[in-house]
Amino acid sequence: MKRITVLLADDHTIVREGLRAILQLEADMEVVGEACNGHQAVALATQLVPDVVVMDLAMPLLNGLEALKRIRASTPASTKVLVLSSYDDAAYVQQARALGAAGYLVKQNDAHILATAIREIYQGRVYFKPIKPVSLQCP
Repeated sequence: MKRITVLLADDHTIVREGLRAILQLEADMEVVGEACNGHQAVALATQLVPDVVVMDLAMPLLNGLEALKRIRASTPASTKVLVLSSYDDAAYVQQARALGAAGYLVKQNDAHILATAIREIYQGRVYFKPIKPVSLQCP
């Protein structure tokens, strides 16, 4: 079985490590690279041509929306971008979608949703699910 190749782009090391740990549990996924800023995300996406780029919006040097735009311009249509952000504003979702994102998740969602979203967009579908309500109490 072909594994879904994933590039992680987030400026927080602990977040990237957590995402990698989550995705390593999935037999059909392989993290092929990590970027800590928007410029690195564009360069690695162009070089590695992953199936899916998991992209944060708030990144240094080049924000996630501009990086998304450049990735869409420099990689084949088979490379999909899934935005994973703490921003739950509908305007960001609309901007990301307009720039070519295949999906959008907020970081407040449960971890298992990430693998589901990656599989969905890898298979050519979009994944723009409702935002999980934020609770004042952590589980």
